[in-house]
Amino acid sequence: MLQKSALLLLLLLLTLTACTSKKRVVSKKKRPQKERVVIDNRPKVTANEDTPAETQETEIIIPGPNASYAEVVSAYIESYSRISQEEMLQYGIPASITLAQGILESGAGRGELTKKANNHFGIKCHGWQGEKVYHDDDEAQECFRKYVDPKYSFRDHSLFLTERSRYQDLFKLRKDDYKGWAKGLKKAGYATDPKYPDKLISIIERYDLDKFDDAVLGKKGNPNKVDETKIATHKVKKGDTLYNIAKRYNITVETLKEYNGLTNNNISIGQNLYLHPVKN
Repeated sequence: MLQKSALLLLLLLLTLTACTSKKRVVSKKKRPQKERVVIDNRPKVTANEDTPAETQETEIIIPGPNASYAEVVSAYIESYSRISQEEMLQYGIPASITLAQGILESGAGRGELTKKANNHFGIKCHGWQGEKVYHDDDEAQECFRKYVDPKYSFRDHSLFLTERSRYQDLFKLRKDDYKGWAKGLKKAGYATDPKYPDKLISIIERYDLDKFDDAVLGKKGNPNKVDETKIATHKVKKGDTLYNIAKRYNITVETLKEYNGLTNNNISIGQNLYLHPVKN
């Protein structure tokens, strides 16, 4: 009897052990991590909604091959008067002076340097880090700055005058005193030609360029309405840095920081940066 009981107990233990060993072993597999997708529901900005005028290409009026000189000058004025007004609004240089200098120094856009380098004011390299061209001037094969768009030549002209101490007295003159500006440029050493002021004054009066000064100053109806909201500031967007903003508007990072009172390079999306000295 005891032997049968012991035998039954042994069989029971063997059965339990077999059941336990047959339990399914489940291994946990790691799920592949999925990339998190962030959906930006902000409205998309088009070039016509919030893109500064400086980022748009300049529309150039090209006169016909048989056009008279007066027609060539008229096309030049139509092409660049708005840019000259915008530069006047930002930097205080009369649009009439900028236009007259451009007409005189670029041959109303027909000069060789202007055609191959978009350089309207004969500005030489002087440490320029951008593209360059070599052109005969006072000496053979001198280095001149090359611009991808004529508007950058006009911006460089503004910076050339505003960032050099020898031209500071010009900015004490009235903005509608184009005669004073013409004479002041010669006195400050902008040109060696003794007749340079007379030439500028003659161009301004012959083509009535002072009307563009009056328009910016609010004296008369503006023949080319200037949108101050587009030329005065840059609204920081995703991916912007002080470096690429400064490069876009052809100014230095330090100048941009000075205009906006920045002590470091930190900027934030939606921030408006001034592109010219803020007065008053």
